[in-house]
Amino acid sequence: MTSKGIRRKKSSLAEVKVAVIGAPSVGKSALTVRFLTKRYIGEYDHQSENRYKSEVLVDGEPILFEVLDTCPKNDNELPSSDTINWADGLLLVYSITDRQSFNYIRRVEALMSEMKHVPPFGIVANKSDMVHLRQVSREEGEILARDCECPFDEVAAAEQVTPVAAAFHEVCRLVLQTRRKSKQSLLDRMLGTNRGPVGRVYARGKSDSALPKD
Repeated sequence: MTSKGIRRKKSSLAEVKVAVIGAPSVGKSALTVRFLTKRYIGEYDHQSENRYKSEVLVDGEPILFEVLDTCPKNDNELPSSDTINWADGLLLVYSITDRQSFNYIRRVEALMSEMKHVPPFGIVANKSDMVHLRQVSREEGEILARDCECPFDEVAAAEQVTPVAAAFHEVCRLVLQTRRKSKQSLLDRMLGTNRGPVGRVYARGKSDSALPKD
């Protein structure tokens, strides 16, 4: 009886795959490890991408996160379509102390705008504790996120875990919301209903205000 209960619980566990994307040395690994273990490790020297799995509570519900910590060799190496298609959600990371890393995220966003389907994503500016070295203003990050219609926050992996966890949680919520909308849309098609769109299908695009008017 107990073993069956455990199997049922495991099978009902929602799984969310998140790819953490950003230029080298922006703190992707530090953010990932901070989120999954609450520990901060300042220096990483890995030469390839890493995957981590951990069960985390999001809004009181257990979620099995699989996090892909990407590892571009340089600022010119953008994520592959395979990486983007693998993920249920993306966390795009730049450092407030490195304008090139901000430009990297803008290039990633431009790349994704050319793709047919893009998973939900959020943007995080890391190293907000290093204000004396700031090269990218908070306003610039907010404007980019507004254009992308996605969440944004500045965090410091070296300081507190709560804002870091909140960024991952928000991506998770977007993923679960997208899944619910897809299921409802499928159900409506199966039932032959014609009540109009259930909700906006997630796709990266310019905000309505940026579109040409008729």
